Amino acid sequence: MNVCLAPCPVVFDLDGTLINSAPDIHGCVNAVLGQHGTPLLTLDQVRSFIGGGVDVLWQKIIAARELEDAKKPDYIAAFMTCYQDATQLTHLFPGVEDALQTLADRGHPLGICTNKPLAVTRAILAHFGILDLFGCVIGGDSVPERKPHPAPLRAALQGLGADPRQPRALYVGDSEFDAACAAAVPMPFLIYTEGYRQTPVGELPHLAPFDDFARLPALVEMQTAA
Repeated sequence: MNVCLAPCPVVFDLDGTLINSAPDIHGCVNAVLGQHGTPLLTLDQVRSFIGGGVDVLWQKIIAARELEDAKKPDYIAAFMTCYQDATQLTHLFPGVEDALQTLADRGHPLGICTNKPLAVTRAILAHFGILDLFGCVIGGDSVPERKPHPAPLRAALQGLGADPRQPRALYVGDSEFDAACAAAVPMPFLIYTEGYRQTPVGELPHLAPFDDFARLPALVEMQTAA
């Protein structure tokens, strides 16, 4: 098994892993739909569409509401105008800040690999005062490919000084996109079970699950010592 040696890099997904952004995404989606006289979506519906980036989000919305695919660029533009500053309903999951600080204090290089656009990603990390904890931030537009393709995660690993082909590192995420991305690198994957996953945990490739960020530092050290 490809395990890490202390202090190994730890890369995180963002939406559904470190932050609960679904309420703000839901609000912005419905604002756009409302502008076009389209029936609104529930929070659970929008949450189930999150993970593949903005383009995939709107592909799923268009399919769900049988909208014109040709208008997708207009929907996305209107959505981004709303979403780039939408932080009122977004919050860190419990224990995230303490866990990140503990890992950083122990010398673990920290990174972000998300399908969210880079500018919005950096803005939300700055909003919560945790941007400086991350040595590398890779967004959905940082490289040509998006998760589950391994390229974004390999870019994050390289930015943290790890070998992107044989990384001694860990990836932490919550979704099918994250699990498939880690498997494609390949590298060990820790899954946060309180995020936006649609598939049972047991059906996704992962090293270990956790439902409380207070457990994460010890879990990382267990893999370090393995």
